[in-house]
Amino acid sequence: MDFGWTEEQEMWRKAVRDFAQKEIKPRVREMDTQGKIPKEIVKGMAELGLLALTVSEEYGGVGADWVMACIAAEELGRADISIAVPVLFLVEAAWGFIFDRYGTPEAKQKYLPRVTRGKAFLGIASTEPEGGSDIVGATRTKVLKEGGHWILNGEKVFISGVAESLEWGGIHLTLARTDPEAGHRGFSFFAVPLKDTPGITPTFFEDMGRAGISTGGFTMQNVKLPEHYLVGEFNRGFYHAMEGFSAARVLIGATCVGAAEAALEMGMDHIKERQAFGRPIASYEGIQFPLAEHCTNIESDKLLTYKAAWMMDEMYRAGKFAHHDVALAAAMAKLRAPIHAFSAMNEVADWFGALAYTKEHPLEMGIRGVRSYSIGAEGTQNIMRLIIARELLGSEFLPYRQ
Repeated sequence: MDFGWTEEQEMWRKAVRDFAQKEIKPRVREMDTQGKIPKEIVKGMAELGLLALTVSEEYGGVGADWVMACIAAEELGRADISIAVPVLFLVEAAWGFIFDRYGTPEAKQKYLPRVTRGKAFLGIASTEPEGGSDIVGATRTKVLKEGGHWILNGEKVFISGVAESLEWGGIHLTLARTDPEAGHRGFSFFAVPLKDTPGITPTFFEDMGRAGISTGGFTMQNVKLPEHYLVGEFNRGFYHAMEGFSAARVLIGATCVGAAEAALEMGMDHIKERQAFGRPIASYEGIQFPLAEHCTNIESDKLLTYKAAWMMDEMYRAGKFAHHDVALAAAMAKLRAPIHAFSAMNEVADWFGALAYTKEHPLEMGIRGVRSYSIGAEGTQNIMRLIIARELLGSEFLPYRQ
């Protein structure tokens, strides 16, 4: 077992950290206030190869593996604890990979080179108004085949990047029901462009955090797509989506680790200087013991996350693991990292006192941002528990199994 980093990985971490600390960190409050990631940051990410970095070189990506992707996610989370830039990164890294893996050559050639250059957005659209995690039971979006086209009708909500997609162009990988009688075997994936597409009506939500990237939804009324906008096999969309969710969950784990480490570092610098009753507050066990617990929790999250990333790399490179193995590891990382990051930030806020409750301090952005990852992004915490139990016990013990 080797818990070290290769020279290439260390160089990559340094490159991402240098960029993120110099170009992103000083502008996080600006992004949170203005509700937008500046074009210069997007351009810089593209030049460094951070946008959809898991996409193959043929389409402008760097073909990065998942450990390298997690290193980038961790460093972006460390710089932007509001989580806006990391959301842009991880959505495109996870779902760009799925599109590259399963999309048609015609559709990939049209969109992926623009995504990797920061000229288009690529996202995921699975959640619907009737339910979030219950994809099989709640999905109402339907598709019909007419001649050489697909006709989509339905609605998606709580989708990242709706405004960006409308402004930049791009696609959202959209899950739709194609065989109502087949359960989870009756879904297909489609590349749906929002910009200038007849029948698309967007909606927007104002999130409490990660304000630099938009959240919204869109309705589809007789949206007409070319036949080659089908992503992957017909009626295999559910499986493609689950593969993408596992990838996204691992990157969420890395993002939360980076953001939590940044908060704890801020906190440790503060408690060494802050005096109370004639001594630095770092001298008191009431500060030291929670610090020890939180640092241990985040270190365990890091190990879970990078193990899951390593397993993904081994699965794709050598077939050493099946997807259910990766799903288990990814769910464990997603179950723990957001909760521990949120808890660590709350603790550090106590150390700073009233200052951390103001917008003069970045901690309040972090608390608002990482909370999104436990509420529902890429699956709620209870869904992670269901996935873990399913993989440990077998699907016949699922509580919702008919």
